[in-house]
Amino acid sequence: MDSENGLRPLDRQECLRRLALVPIGRVVYTHDALPAVLPVNFSLDQDHAVVLRTSALSRLAHAVDGAVVAFEADWFDGAAQSGWSVSVIGRAALVTDPKEQEHLREVGLRSWMTVARDAFIRIAPELVTGRLLEGHPRGDEERCAARLADVP
Repeated sequence: MDSENGLRPLDRQECLRRLALVPIGRVVYTHDALPAVLPVNFSLDQDHAVVLRTSALSRLAHAVDGAVVAFEADWFDGAAQSGWSVSVIGRAALVTDPKEQEHLREVGLRSWMTVARDAFIRIAPELVTGRLLEGHPRGDEERCAARLADVP
């Protein structure tokens, strides 16, 4: 753990294990030469790739095929001041094989929005990093409270 800030790096396997615990993350991609961030529901496939289901007509589906994107998911407990954050960077690809698309539907990967025509996006996990926040070191609560008291 980094004694200065309470953060501990997570290894790749621990990152992937934690990703499997949450249903929502954020995909970061480029749209019209600008960064875009979109909350998405997701799952991990057998190769630990992040798989999203969206509308085939969405900006996301058109922007990411073949592009390098980032994906981030996290979980935090505000009361305990602890949690974790995991990032995946990799090349995104539209899943075009009809058998694979049907398999993804069968395993229950759904978009939380109603879509007329769906598309599946797979993000290869080329770089996987994460951090665990294990709460503030003893005594930080008072320092944080004092700083918050100064905020108008």
